[in-house]
Amino acid sequence: MLALANIINFTALYIGLILILISLVKYSRMDKVINCFSKRPDAVARLICFPWAGGGSIHYARWGKILTSIEVYAVKLPGREARAKEPFFQSMEQIVDEVINVLLPVLKEKPFALFGHSFGAMTSFAIADTLKRVHKLEPIHIFLSGASAPYSEMRIQAPKRSDLSDEEFLQWMTRIGGTPPELLANPEVVKLFLPALKADLHVVENYRCDRPESPLLSCPVTCFDGKQDMPHDLQAWKDISSGDFTVQMLPGAHFYLKDAANEKIILDYITKYLEMAEMDYL
Repeated sequence: MLALANIINFTALYIGLILILISLVKYSRMDKVINCFSKRPDAVARLICFPWAGGGSIHYARWGKILTSIEVYAVKLPGREARAKEPFFQSMEQIVDEVINVLLPVLKEKPFALFGHSFGAMTSFAIADTLKRVHKLEPIHIFLSGASAPYSEMRIQAPKRSDLSDEEFLQWMTRIGGTPPELLANPEVVKLFLPALKADLHVVENYRCDRPESPLLSCPVTCFDGKQDMPHDLQAWKDISSGDFTVQMLPGAHFYLKDAANEKIILDYITKYLEMAEMDYL
Protein backbone atom coordinates (compact mmCIF):
# COMPACT_ATOMS: atom_id res chain seq x y z
CA MET A 1 0.00 0.00 0.00
CA LEU A 2 2.87 2.33 0.82
CA ALA A 3 4.42 1.71 -2.60
CA LEU A 4 1.08 2.44 -4.28
CA ALA A 5 0.72 5.66 -2.31
CA ASN A 6 4.22 6.73 -3.36
CA ILE A 7 3.39 6.03 -7.01
CA ILE A 8 0.19 8.07 -6.74
CA ASN A 9 2.02 10.96 -5.06
CA PHE A 10 4.80 10.87 -7.67
CA THR A 11 2.25 10.81 -10.50
CA ALA A 12 0.37 13.76 -9.02
CA LEU A 13 3.64 15.68 -8.61
CA TYR A 14 4.67 14.87 -12.19
CA ILE A 15 1.32 16.01 -13.58
CA GLY A 16 1.55 19.17 -11.51
CA LEU A 17 5.00 19.97 -12.89
CA ILE A 18 3.81 19.38 -16.44
CA LEU A 19 0.88 21.76 -15.91
CA ILE A 20 3.24 24.40 -14.49
CA LEU A 21 5.57 24.05 -17.49
CA ILE A 22 2.63 24.36 -19.90
CA SER A 23 1.52 27.49 -18.06
CA LEU A 24 5.02 28.99 -18.21
CA VAL A 25 5.26 28.33 -21.95
CA LYS A 26 1.84 29.89 -22.46
CA TYR A 27 2.74 33.07 -20.59
CA SER A 28 6.21 33.36 -22.11
CA ARG A 29 4.65 33.24 -25.58
CA MET A 30 2.09 35.84 -24.53
CA ASP A 31 4.75 38.14 -23.06
CA LYS A 32 6.81 37.81 -26.22
CA VAL A 33 4.00 39.05 -28.48
CA ILE A 34 1.84 41.17 -26.17
CA ASN A 35 2.64 44.22 -24.05
CA CYS A 36 0.04 44.75 -21.32
CA PHE A 37 0.95 47.45 -18.79
CA SER A 38 -2.20 47.05 -16.69
CA LYS A 39 -3.80 43.65 -16.10
CA ARG A 40 -7.53 44.08 -15.62
CA PRO A 41 -9.23 40.74 -14.93
CA ASP A 42 -12.57 42.51 -14.40
CA ALA A 43 -12.39 44.55 -17.62
CA VAL A 44 -15.57 44.69 -19.70
CA ALA A 45 -13.54 43.98 -22.84
CA ARG A 46 -10.05 43.67 -24.27
CA LEU A 47 -8.70 46.10 -26.85
CA ILE A 48 -6.05 44.57 -29.12
CA CYS A 49 -3.88 47.30 -30.68
CA PHE A 50 -1.62 46.94 -33.71
CA PRO A 51 1.35 49.26 -34.38
CA TRP A 52 1.85 51.55 -37.34
CA ALA A 53 4.70 50.74 -39.74
CA GLY A 54 7.98 50.68 -37.87
CA GLY A 55 6.17 51.26 -34.60
CA GLY A 56 6.38 49.51 -31.28
CA SER A 57 3.93 48.63 -28.55
CA ILE A 58 4.60 51.35 -25.95
CA HIS A 59 2.22 54.00 -27.33
CA TYR A 60 -0.77 51.68 -27.11
CA ALA A 61 0.31 49.81 -23.97
CA ARG A 62 0.21 53.17 -22.20
CA TRP A 63 -3.51 53.35 -23.02
CA GLY A 64 -3.98 50.48 -20.60
CA LYS A 65 -3.22 52.83 -17.70
CA ILE A 66 -5.88 55.27 -18.93
CA LEU A 67 -8.72 52.92 -19.88
CA THR A 68 -9.78 51.63 -16.47
CA SER A 69 -12.66 49.47 -17.74
CA ILE A 70 -10.74 47.96 -20.66
CA GLU A 71 -7.68 45.71 -20.75
CA VAL A 72 -5.30 46.81 -23.50
CA TYR A 73 -3.09 44.33 -25.35
CA ALA A 74 -0.46 46.06 -27.49
CA VAL A 75 1.06 43.77 -30.12
CA LYS A 76 4.86 43.52 -30.34
CA LEU A 77 6.26 42.61 -33.76
CA PRO A 78 9.71 41.10 -34.37
CA GLY A 79 12.66 43.33 -35.20
CA ARG A 80 12.01 45.95 -32.51
CA GLU A 81 11.85 46.47 -28.74
CA ALA A 82 12.51 43.23 -26.82
CA ARG A 83 12.31 41.33 -30.12
CA ALA A 84 15.00 43.43 -31.81
CA LYS A 85 17.19 40.42 -32.61
CA GLU A 86 14.41 38.53 -34.40
CA PRO A 87 14.09 38.82 -38.19
CA PHE A 88 11.27 40.97 -39.55
CA PHE A 89 8.17 39.26 -40.85
CA GLN A 90 7.95 39.21 -44.63
CA SER A 91 4.20 38.79 -45.07
CA MET A 92 0.87 39.62 -43.48
CA GLU A 93 0.20 35.89 -43.14
CA GLN A 94 3.14 35.55 -40.73
CA ILE A 95 1.78 38.33 -38.54
CA VAL A 96 -1.74 36.89 -38.55
CA ASP A 97 -0.54 33.37 -37.75
CA GLU A 98 1.59 34.44 -34.78
CA VAL A 99 -0.93 36.82 -33.24
CA ILE A 100 -3.86 34.43 -33.54
CA ASN A 101 -1.87 31.44 -32.25
CA VAL A 102 -0.98 33.41 -29.13
CA LEU A 103 -4.26 35.24 -28.55
CA LEU A 104 -6.88 32.69 -29.57
CA PRO A 105 -7.41 31.22 -26.06
CA VAL A 106 -7.88 34.63 -24.40
CA LEU A 107 -10.08 35.97 -27.20
CA LYS A 108 -12.61 33.31 -26.21
CA GLU A 109 -12.71 34.53 -22.60
CA LYS A 110 -14.47 37.88 -23.01
CA PRO A 111 -15.50 40.46 -25.65
CA PHE A 112 -12.65 42.02 -27.61
CA ALA A 113 -12.14 44.87 -30.06
CA LEU A 114 -9.35 45.73 -32.50
CA PHE A 115 -7.58 49.04 -33.10
CA GLY A 116 -4.94 49.77 -35.71
CA HIS A 117 -3.43 52.87 -37.27
CA SER A 118 -2.11 52.90 -40.86
CA PHE A 119 -0.22 49.60 -41.25
CA GLY A 120 -1.97 48.54 -38.05
CA ALA A 121 -5.38 49.12 -39.66
CA MET A 122 -4.49 46.60 -42.36
CA THR A 123 -3.27 44.16 -39.73
CA SER A 124 -6.46 44.60 -37.70
CA PHE A 125 -8.56 43.79 -40.74
CA ALA A 126 -6.46 40.75 -41.67
CA ILE A 127 -6.75 39.44 -38.10
CA ALA A 128 -10.52 40.03 -37.99
CA ASP A 129 -10.98 38.33 -41.36
CA THR A 130 -9.10 35.19 -40.30
CA LEU A 131 -10.75 35.03 -36.88
CA LYS A 132 -14.20 35.09 -38.48
CA ARG A 133 -13.51 32.73 -41.39
CA VAL A 134 -11.41 30.15 -39.56
CA HIS A 135 -12.39 30.39 -35.90
CA LYS A 136 -15.93 31.86 -36.03
CA LEU A 137 -14.86 34.64 -33.67
CA GLU A 138 -15.68 38.30 -34.20
CA PRO A 139 -14.71 41.53 -32.44
CA ILE A 140 -17.45 43.61 -30.86
CA HIS A 141 -15.99 46.67 -32.63
CA ILE A 142 -13.15 47.35 -35.04
CA PHE A 143 -11.44 50.76 -35.01
CA LEU A 144 -9.42 51.60 -38.14
CA SER A 145 -7.25 54.68 -38.46
CA GLY A 146 -5.29 56.49 -41.15
CA ALA A 147 -5.60 53.98 -43.99
CA SER A 148 -7.59 53.11 -47.10
CA ALA A 149 -9.15 49.66 -47.30
CA PRO A 150 -6.65 47.18 -48.82
CA TYR A 151 -8.91 46.42 -51.79
CA SER A 152 -9.70 50.06 -52.60
CA GLU A 153 -8.41 51.50 -55.85
CA MET A 154 -6.71 54.30 -53.94
CA ARG A 155 -4.69 51.75 -51.98
CA ILE A 156 -3.87 49.56 -54.97
CA GLN A 157 -2.60 52.56 -56.94
CA ALA A 158 -0.56 53.99 -54.06
CA PRO A 159 3.17 54.27 -54.85
CA LYS A 160 5.46 51.78 -53.14
CA ARG A 161 7.76 53.40 -50.60
CA SER A 162 9.72 50.42 -49.25
CA ASP A 163 11.96 50.35 -52.34
CA LEU A 164 13.00 54.01 -52.03
CA SER A 165 16.58 54.88 -51.19
CA ASP A 166 17.12 55.89 -47.58
CA GLU A 167 17.48 59.53 -48.61
CA GLU A 168 14.23 59.51 -50.61
CA PHE A 169 12.51 57.65 -47.81
CA LEU A 170 13.52 60.24 -45.21
CA GLN A 171 12.29 63.03 -47.49
CA TRP A 172 8.92 61.29 -47.70
CA MET A 173 8.79 60.90 -43.91
CA THR A 174 9.50 64.61 -43.52
CA ARG A 175 6.55 65.41 -45.79
CA ILE A 176 4.01 63.22 -43.96
CA GLY A 177 5.08 64.50 -40.52
CA GLY A 178 4.78 62.74 -37.19
CA THR A 179 8.51 62.25 -36.65
CA PRO A 180 10.55 65.08 -35.07
CA PRO A 181 12.96 66.56 -37.66
CA GLU A 182 15.88 66.27 -35.24
CA LEU A 183 15.40 62.49 -35.16
CA LEU A 184 15.33 62.25 -38.94
CA ALA A 185 18.57 64.24 -39.03
CA ASN A 186 20.32 61.87 -36.61
CA PRO A 187 22.03 59.00 -38.52
CA GLU A 188 22.22 56.76 -35.43
CA VAL A 189 18.51 57.13 -34.73
CA VAL A 190 17.64 56.58 -38.39
CA LYS A 191 19.71 53.39 -38.37
CA LEU A 192 17.55 52.09 -35.51
CA PHE A 193 14.05 52.69 -36.88
CA LEU A 194 14.40 52.73 -40.68
CA PRO A 195 14.80 48.95 -41.23
CA ALA A 196 11.63 48.15 -39.24
CA LEU A 197 9.67 50.84 -41.04
CA LYS A 198 10.72 49.63 -44.47
CA ALA A 199 10.06 45.99 -43.53
CA ASP A 200 6.51 46.78 -42.41
CA LEU A 201 5.84 48.83 -45.53
CA HIS A 202 7.05 45.90 -47.63
CA VAL A 203 4.46 43.70 -45.90
CA VAL A 204 1.55 46.07 -46.36
CA GLU A 205 2.48 47.01 -49.93
CA ASN A 206 2.34 43.35 -50.90
CA TYR A 207 -0.84 42.56 -48.96
CA ARG A 208 -3.79 42.12 -51.27
CA CYS A 209 -7.36 40.97 -50.80
CA ASP A 210 -10.49 41.18 -52.91
CA ARG A 211 -13.36 43.50 -52.09
CA PRO A 212 -15.87 41.41 -50.11
CA GLU A 213 -18.89 40.31 -52.13
CA SER A 214 -20.84 40.30 -48.87
CA PRO A 215 -19.94 41.64 -45.41
CA LEU A 216 -17.37 39.55 -43.56
CA LEU A 217 -18.34 40.88 -40.14
CA SER A 218 -21.44 42.13 -38.34
CA CYS A 219 -19.77 44.38 -35.75
CA PRO A 220 -19.66 48.21 -35.86
CA VAL A 221 -16.73 49.77 -37.72
CA THR A 222 -15.27 53.17 -36.86
CA CYS A 223 -12.69 54.92 -39.04
CA PHE A 224 -10.54 57.71 -37.61
CA ASP A 225 -8.37 59.97 -39.76
CA GLY A 226 -6.46 63.23 -39.69
CA LYS A 227 -8.06 66.11 -41.58
CA GLN A 228 -4.68 67.25 -42.90
CA ASP A 229 -3.43 63.77 -43.81
CA MET A 230 -3.32 62.58 -47.41
CA PRO A 231 -6.81 61.43 -48.54
CA HIS A 232 -7.81 57.87 -47.68
CA ASP A 233 -10.69 55.84 -49.06
CA LEU A 234 -12.37 55.36 -45.72
CA GLN A 235 -15.78 54.63 -47.22
CA ALA A 236 -14.41 51.42 -48.75
CA TRP A 237 -14.10 50.00 -45.23
CA LYS A 238 -17.90 50.01 -45.05
CA ASP A 239 -17.90 46.83 -47.16
CA ILE A 240 -16.29 44.68 -44.46
CA SER A 241 -19.26 44.65 -42.08
CA SER A 242 -23.03 44.84 -41.96
CA GLY A 243 -22.75 46.72 -38.66
CA ASP A 244 -22.89 50.47 -38.13
CA PHE A 245 -20.20 52.45 -39.95
CA THR A 246 -18.86 55.76 -38.62
CA VAL A 247 -16.10 58.14 -39.72
CA GLN A 248 -14.43 60.48 -37.22
CA MET A 249 -12.17 63.18 -38.68
CA LEU A 250 -9.78 64.86 -36.25
CA PRO A 251 -7.38 67.80 -36.70
CA GLY A 252 -3.85 66.90 -37.72
CA ALA A 253 -1.80 65.01 -40.30
CA HIS A 254 -0.93 61.32 -40.46
CA PHE A 255 0.02 60.98 -36.80
CA TYR A 256 -2.88 63.06 -35.52
CA LEU A 257 -3.50 60.40 -32.83
CA LYS A 258 -0.29 61.40 -31.02
CA ASP A 259 -1.84 64.76 -30.15
CA ALA A 260 -3.05 64.70 -26.54
CA ALA A 261 -6.44 66.26 -27.30
CA ASN A 262 -7.08 63.85 -30.18
CA GLU A 263 -5.96 60.90 -28.09
CA LYS A 264 -8.49 61.81 -25.40
CA ILE A 265 -11.26 61.99 -27.99
CA ILE A 266 -10.28 58.57 -29.36
CA LEU A 267 -10.05 56.92 -25.94
CA ASP A 268 -13.32 58.43 -24.72
CA TYR A 269 -14.99 57.19 -27.90
CA ILE A 270 -13.55 53.69 -27.54
CA THR A 271 -14.59 53.51 -23.87
CA LYS A 272 -18.13 54.63 -24.61
CA TYR A 273 -18.71 52.15 -27.40
CA LEU A 274 -17.03 49.17 -25.77
CA GLU A 275 -18.94 49.66 -22.53
CA MET A 276 -22.19 49.91 -24.52
CA ALA A 277 -21.26 46.86 -26.59
CA GLU A 278 -20.49 44.86 -23.46
CA MET A 279 -24.05 45.43 -22.24
CA ASP A 280 -25.40 44.17 -25.57
CA TYR A 281 -22.99 41.22 -25.42
CA LEU A 282 -24.43 40.15 -22.08
